[in-house]
Amino acid sequence: MKSFLKENDHVVGYIFILPFIVGFLIFTVYPILSSLYFSFTDYDLLSTPRWVGFANYQKMFTEDDKIIQSLKVTLLYVFTSVPARLIIALLVAMLLNVAARGVAVYRAIYYLPSLIGGSVAVSIMWRQIFGDKGLLNALLAIIGIHTDISWIGYPATALSTLILLSVWQFGSSMLIFLAGLKNIPASYYEAASVDGAGPIRKFFNITLPMLSPIILFNLILQTISGFLTFTPAYIISNGEGGPLGHTLLYSLYLFHRAFVFFEMGYASAMAWVMLLIIGVITLIIFKTSKYWVHYEN
Repeated sequence: MKSFLKENDHVVGYIFILPFIVGFLIFTVYPILSSLYFSFTDYDLLSTPRWVGFANYQKMFTEDDKIIQSLKVTLLYVFTSVPARLIIALLVAMLLNVAARGVAVYRAIYYLPSLIGGSVAVSIMWRQIFGDKGLLNALLAIIGIHTDISWIGYPATALSTLILLSVWQFGSSMLIFLAGLKNIPASYYEAASVDGAGPIRKFFNITLPMLSPIILFNLILQTISGFLTFTPAYIISNGEGGPLGHTLLYSLYLFHRAFVFFEMGYASAMAWVMLLIIGVITLIIFKTSKYWVHYEN
């Protein structure tokens, strides 16, 4: 046996990666292919799937008004929360990119919301803060503004509370920006100071160009994460996506179709449309990156 393994050392490698390959095929490839098949069927989880061709896709854009509503809400959520989160993450990273005493503690504190921000507990806390008797109204009362509005239940502000919760979780992007800032050579800033450049000029001419690959990475990562947001919308709106569909994110509506109405075929079609949308937006970001991303080499 030992002589066989010595003569075929690649077999040992195959044995070590076999658990990963089996797990990948069972828990990733099989569900993906199954979802693609179900998207062309009428399937309720209890009976045998019935082939319906492109009927689910046709129904999405001709009969289902909630699809358009959920897409509008999701796009507004992503295109608002992602830039705001990246801007705040970059500003905080620059503030923490100093060799001051105790700065490591501040980095941990600012990163903490990213660890717990998407949890059920934080979503419930968020719902209490922005409720009609919540912390926000109590703070407004202290400065003389008395209101009993439920910021979560009011259509004009409901989505804003979700966006604020998303922006609050800027810790992971901040750490990546911080790593990027530490890789910018100090000699660049020293040379700029000799030329008389101020902080603003240094930021736009040195910091932003040198960080542009990191910005691209964070932008793609957070955009995909934004499209997949589910838990906060489900908890804050009591699973309904209200009021009047103003927090009905696409993922939440997909969940309704799959596990409330048991339309697994239709939900699978929705998932593939979402994948297509994310793919197109990611491709656009990559294609436009050549105009604003700077690579030293």
